[in-house]
Amino acid sequence: MGVDNKAGAGETVQLTLAQAIVKWMVQQFVVIDGQEQRLFGGGFGIFGHGNVPCLGEGLYEHRNELPLYRGQNEQSMGFAAAAYAKYHLRQRMMFCTASAGPGTANLLTASALAHANRLPMLMLCGDTFITRLPDPVLQQLENFNDPTFGVNDAFKPVTRYWDRICHPAQIIQSLPAAIATMLDPADCGPAFLGLPQDVQGWTYDYPKVFFDKKVHRIRRTGPDTDEIADAVELLGSAKKPMIIAGGGVQYSKAINELTRFAEKYQIPVVETIAGRANLESTHPLNTGPLGVTGSNSANNIAEQADVILAVGTRLQDFTTGSWTAFSKEAQFISLNAARHDASKHRSLPIVCDAKLGIEALDTALDAVTNKYKTPADWTKLASDERAKWDKYVAMNVSHGNRANSYAQAIGVVNELCDPSDRIVAAAGGLPAEVTANWRTLKTGTVDVEFGFSCMGYEIAGGWGARIAQSENEPDKDTIIFAGDGSYLMLNSDIYSSVLSNKKIIVLVLDNGGFAVINKLQNNTGNESFNNLIKDCPTVDKPFAVDFEAHAAAMGANAETVRNPAELGEAFKRAKAADKSCVIVMQVDAFDGWTTEGHTWWEVGTPHVTDSKKVRAAHEDWESSRDKQRRGV
Repeated sequence: MGVDNKAGAGETVQLTLAQAIVKWMVQQFVVIDGQEQRLFGGGFGIFGHGNVPCLGEGLYEHRNELPLYRGQNEQSMGFAAAAYAKYHLRQRMMFCTASAGPGTANLLTASALAHANRLPMLMLCGDTFITRLPDPVLQQLENFNDPTFGVNDAFKPVTRYWDRICHPAQIIQSLPAAIATMLDPADCGPAFLGLPQDVQGWTYDYPKVFFDKKVHRIRRTGPDTDEIADAVELLGSAKKPMIIAGGGVQYSKAINELTRFAEKYQIPVVETIAGRANLESTHPLNTGPLGVTGSNSANNIAEQADVILAVGTRLQDFTTGSWTAFSKEAQFISLNAARHDASKHRSLPIVCDAKLGIEALDTALDAVTNKYKTPADWTKLASDERAKWDKYVAMNVSHGNRANSYAQAIGVVNELCDPSDRIVAAAGGLPAEVTANWRTLKTGTVDVEFGFSCMGYEIAGGWGARIAQSENEPDKDTIIFAGDGSYLMLNSDIYSSVLSNKKIIVLVLDNGGFAVINKLQNNTGNESFNNLIKDCPTVDKPFAVDFEAHAAAMGANAETVRNPAELGEAFKRAKAADKSCVIVMQVDAFDGWTTEGHTWWEVGTPHVTDSKKVRAAHEDWESSRDKQRRGV
């Protein structure tokens, strides 16, 4: 592919824009734990007129180096790419390619998910003709007052890097800039390149050196000595310190450093949703998950903590209980690679890599004349609180003559899975139930997508995670918890997993609709309306979907079970199977919820209403607002 030329003193090769992009991507590598690997594990693609003639031709030539997984839906491709990057701790990534118009527009939600979760994903998307000669073209969204403004501009708010390539030479600057953004721990997120259909096929004499092998290394930014000194002064004065361990601990590969730091100074550790599985559940300092969907143990400790070291977390509202989970007098130290996150709510910031920051804190704290040690009664209180929470969870996941629940299904899988199996959940009630009830068997094995709380991520993300997992742990399983609502919204990657021979195990827990939102509806005084299928006024005759038959039609092994005991036997069969398996169980929509472990959560409720129930719920909800910290 390409025509060699001489251009001045440098050698060049004539390529189309599309050919050059692919040729460049093939030459990108990254060092992970001392080993060179391809930066791109491959890509996900659905072809259309906006990307198949040119980009498709370029990808075909390098189909062995960059395997292209055929998606069923562009949104789910993006979810799979995000989950792949998350498994690889943002050190490797996938690209997604979609056609102009609706194909590309379908990636918007996935791009927002990757942006909210700070995950790298490169989007190579078709665009309208730069010459405008054939305008208006099929699937073009015309803007009457600005012909340069189109569908692809909608990606600007949900990407970290955005460019429209109007000339083939532009990628000499744009591609390295996109990769630099996606590999920057402080600025990580999705990158978007709009590729006009005519420009994709235009040629340019590219310098051959542009296609030389490039080996990337993930930057570790060290801490500022003054910020460390301020943090040590504050932490050294703490009587009731607490560590919040977020997802950034895993991305920095700082689990060991954080664990040693906590053990050395005997500081209780609580986990965010993204930080679940930073510590194994049996670790004596693991005080449990924090926040709205947390644990009594973590929330009780958080209310009393005087100094809180937040590591690698953006402190979203489910973690902070909309900023009611802590004492108003509590002081924060926020250690984060991103300045934006390190400065929240009057925090003392430490802007740096988590691993280097923890090590620097340890060295400086250890050097204090009076060696710091957490009061023993505080550590014991945290341990006692966790012991009480463990008893609650054990009761909550048990089953007998009780209605089927999410927690019971989680308990069954927790008991039978391999410690290294990967757990995936996303929207609806399951993120809360998994966060509260899952007992971590091995660090780094839980992916609860709650940054964007995106229905449909579960199965698509599970497929992407399984592609990544099969590279390193082919004998382990990816296990997906999905509600019936999420299943109905996006299920086609069951078919993808069978086609690509990437086995996943999907538990479909059917509660008859959007039950967790029905619960919120009822808790705010409203009548059940349009959430459970039976409560939809436009539904004539409600009926249960045959999820087993549907999954089987996509090539998966599928079965329906009646209770947790049958679920256990079905799960054993799924573990032993050699292809994707779907297990369906009905769960109770009203009485099957985890009732403990919650903090207040700010929800907009009607200030004026004719309903006594809604007014009473509003007043009750607002009664906890005085606990809310006023920060920035």
